[in-house]
Amino acid sequence: MAQAPVRPWAHHRRRATGRRVLLPGAFGLGLLLICLLAGSGMAWSPFGTDGGSAGGKPAAGPSAQGPADRAGALTPRPQRVTGKELPFDLPAPATLRGGHHLVFAHYFTPYPLSLDNKPAGQDYYSRNYLTARGEHGKHALYGGLLRDRPLPVAPRSGDWQLANLQQEVRTARAAGIDGFSVDILALTGPNWERVNLLLRAAASAAPGFRIMLMPDMTSLHTDPTTLADALAGLAASPAAHRLGDGRLVISPFKAEAHDPGWWSQLTTRLRTQHGIRTALVPLFLDFTANADRFAPISYGFSEWGNRSYTAQAGATADVALAHRLGKTWMQPVSVQDARPNQGVYDEAGNTATLREGWGHAIDDGADWVQLTTWNDYSEGSQFAPSLHNGYVYLDLSSYYLTRFKTGQWPKIVRDTVYLTSRVQFAAARPVPGGQRKLMSPRAGTAAPRDTVEALTFLTAPADLDTVVGTDRRSHPVPAGVRATVVPLHTGWSAATVRRDGRTVAEVTSRHPVRSQVRVQDLQYYAASSGRPDMP
Repeated sequence: MAQAPVRPWAHHRRRATGRRVLLPGAFGLGLLLICLLAGSGMAWSPFGTDGGSAGGKPAAGPSAQGPADRAGALTPRPQRVTGKELPFDLPAPATLRGGHHLVFAHYFTPYPLSLDNKPAGQDYYSRNYLTARGEHGKHALYGGLLRDRPLPVAPRSGDWQLANLQQEVRTARAAGIDGFSVDILALTGPNWERVNLLLRAAASAAPGFRIMLMPDMTSLHTDPTTLADALAGLAASPAAHRLGDGRLVISPFKAEAHDPGWWSQLTTRLRTQHGIRTALVPLFLDFTANADRFAPISYGFSEWGNRSYTAQAGATADVALAHRLGKTWMQPVSVQDARPNQGVYDEAGNTATLREGWGHAIDDGADWVQLTTWNDYSEGSQFAPSLHNGYVYLDLSSYYLTRFKTGQWPKIVRDTVYLTSRVQFAAARPVPGGQRKLMSPRAGTAAPRDTVEALTFLTAPADLDTVVGTDRRSHPVPAGVRATVVPLHTGWSAATVRRDGRTVAEVTSRHPVRSQVRVQDLQYYAASSGRPDMP
């Protein structure tokens, strides 16, 4: 029998001080999560005669009803995989694996693909996390815990939890990711059981896919002996991440919660009582304040990072410091961050934060990368395929990941355009009777902006036509990768790439921008011309 979901909390309690530290951390608009699927299969071109006036929505497009009014309408749509969803050909697995550069995605156990194996329209996500009425109204203040969810999966027979985790492992591996850094929130209960099940899933579904153990010291209030004994049990799995010399990698989140002596007790216990040699890669909320004192006991270092595109420059000094101390550096790379229950968000600048983060990992010489996060939907930081974004952020990371691992930019062989925007203006306020606790920009983040971005990957120069509401523009764009940014307007957005009078790529937003909203939602939504059937 399925266990009742356990409410996530550990990430939401992360607090620290420091120059580049995050305070880590949800859409009462269940309708906008749900009914948009009904219109997602429509073929509508704002440039054609059938599109009506520019900015007019498709006849069967989403309505403006309230939160979760039609949860039962949510139905998973199968994704047709052809191998041509990306603008480039992903190198063979042997090319992407086995080198020095590794890429992990931070796995947050409270948000697997399904919490109760029910149809998506009636499952725990729809009933309790995506609506202000969920969990007996405990999320009403901020309009619901989540603003997005994992891409829905159909109920499964048998061990559905294992099967779903195997699917996530295969999805990550297919994108070129080497493993998950699993957030260990507790040593008992459903989240602990999910950690163990994830190790089983990796070992059975994708041998060679690594699970890096990341005890979360914001929630694990224990002693080094107890934690060492628990980690030793996990280390028995062949999927547990080890270095080439056999050392078990342990990467504690907020390692500075304990002094180096505490961690030395843990590693000594693992060695003397369990015969396990370790490589400690502490992840700090404030790296520079702790680097020197942790250096003697550490194999490498990492930091949780920053999720504003204007605040990525500090990565250069971090990598240099880690290397000067003779340590491996794991660079955080993020998409965005918006936390309704904490009342805070970062300005990601469409895909700018993602591109800047990857750029620093590549240019500054990082050894490893951690995508933060794979699936923490309460932070709005997910790379995993989601209802609102499909595979867009994962696909984009595959491009940069290829350069990071091979040293060569992949050749663009298919014209592709990615469209990102919010579904409301940054300054929008919910109508009376709606959400009461609102998000504000995090201190030090970039200034909020209202923009639509068309990110083009082109085989040759072309013309880009954008429509945002009633605003039409044309832009000459070069070959390669180019971000074209235009102002946000109410209505639908679309981008079409033309070359020699022929359309070579086009994409339309799945979600219209509204001037009146019932719930504040400041995540950037995404769509891809390479995956027209998503989400």
